Amino acid sequence: MTTDWKTLEQQYYMQCARRQPIVLVRGEGTRVWDEHDNAYLDFTAGWAVNNLGHAHPVLANVIAEQAHTLLQTSNQFYNIPQLQAAQLLIEQSCFDQVFFCNSGAEANEGAIKLARKYGMQHRAGAYHIITAMNSFHGRTLTTTAATGQPHYHAPYHPVPAGFDHVPFDDLDAIKAVTTEHTVAIMLEPVQGEGGVHVPSSGYLAGVKQWCEANGLLLIFDEIQTGIGRLGTLFGYQHFGIEPDIMSLAKGLGGGIPIGAVLAKSHAAVFEPGDHGSTFGGNALTCATAHATLKYLLDHDLLAHAQQMGRHLQQKLRSLQAAHPCIVDVRGLGLLMAVEFSTPVAADVVSASNEAGLLLNPVRPNAIRFMPPLTVTAAEIDEAIDKLNTALQNLALEVSIKG
Repeated sequence: MTTDWKTLEQQYYMQCARRQPIVLVRGEGTRVWDEHDNAYLDFTAGWAVNNLGHAHPVLANVIAEQAHTLLQTSNQFYNIPQLQAAQLLIEQSCFDQVFFCNSGAEANEGAIKLARKYGMQHRAGAYHIITAMNSFHGRTLTTTAATGQPHYHAPYHPVPAGFDHVPFDDLDAIKAVTTEHTVAIMLEPVQGEGGVHVPSSGYLAGVKQWCEANGLLLIFDEIQTGIGRLGTLFGYQHFGIEPDIMSLAKGLGGGIPIGAVLAKSHAAVFEPGDHGSTFGGNALTCATAHATLKYLLDHDLLAHAQQMGRHLQQKLRSLQAAHPCIVDVRGLGLLMAVEFSTPVAADVVSASNEAGLLLNPVRPNAIRFMPPLTVTAAEIDEAIDKLNTALQNLALEVSIKG
C-alpha cells in the first residue's frame, strides 16, 4: 500500500510552509529524486544549506563515526569536536571567540544579546539596533522584530521593542535614526530572503565608518552569505570590511543543524551564565561543521564557487536576452536571483519542477538560485536549459489561456 504523504502532512503537520507538491526521498550531489523516482536538479540546496551537495560521502562518514562515538554532553563538559570547529572558524576569520547554537535565528539572538550587554556596559544602557527593510533575521519573536518586513510582525504584536528599520543601501537613513539609544547596526552583506539585493559600492564601508565614529557595533548576519556562498569564506571578506559580531548557520553544517555567533574580543562580553544552549555545540553537529569547513578549504571550493557563480550569471543573462519578461539578474557567487516584470515566480517554479529543476520563489516576482558549492558548469547549463523550457512552456500556456 502506497502512503499518501501529502495527505498525511495535511492531517498531522502544522501548516507553516508553502510546499512544492514533491516528496523527496533521496539525493546525491546536485540531484534529488522523489517518491516516484523522478530526478531533479536541486538549485535550492536546502535553502543554501547543503553546500557540499546531498549525501556527500565525507560528511556521511563523519556523521556515522561521531554517532558511534559521542553525541551530546552539554556545555557542562568539554568536547573535542566543538573546540576543533571553534579553532578552525576563528583561525579563518577576523574574530576572537565563537559560541555554537542550533540555528540561524539562535545565532542572531546571541548577536542581539551580545549587543545589548555591550550597550549596558559601554553605552549607558543603549539597546536600539538599526536593521534594514526587506531584511530577514529569523523566526523567533526577537529576530522577527529585527526583520525589516512588517508582514512578519503583524500576527505577533506587540513584538519586542528596540529595532529601527531603514531602507537597505541608504547610509543617510542610518545616520538619521542613530541616537544615544543606538548600540548597533545589523545587516546582511547581501540580502537573501529579501530578494538577493547586493549593496552599492561603498555602502558597507560607509556603515563601518559610521559605527567607528559613533562607538556602535557592526553586526553582520551571514546566515546565508557565509561559508562560501558568495565565493569568499565569509561575505564580509568580499567587501573588505570587518564587523564586530557575525552570525552563521545554514551552510556551516553541510545539512546538519548548527549555528554560531562570532565576536571580536571587545564585543565578546558574555560571562558564565549569560547565555547557553542545551544542544548548542554538541559533538555531532560540531564534527560535521569541522568536516564541512575543512573540505571546503582543502578542495578550494571558494574559487570554484566564484567561477561557477560567474558562469551562472552569464547563462542567466543570456536567458534574459531571450525572455523579455526577465527584468533583472543579480547576485554574487552562488547566490543569484532573477526578477520578472510581473508576479509569476510561483508559476515559473511550478513549470521548472515539471522540467526537472528545483528553484525558490523568493518574492512574488523573483526566483532564487542557491545550488551546492560543488555544482558543475555542465549542471548549470542543464539547469538553464530546463528553466528555458519552463519559460517557453509557461508562455505557451499563457497564450493558450488568452
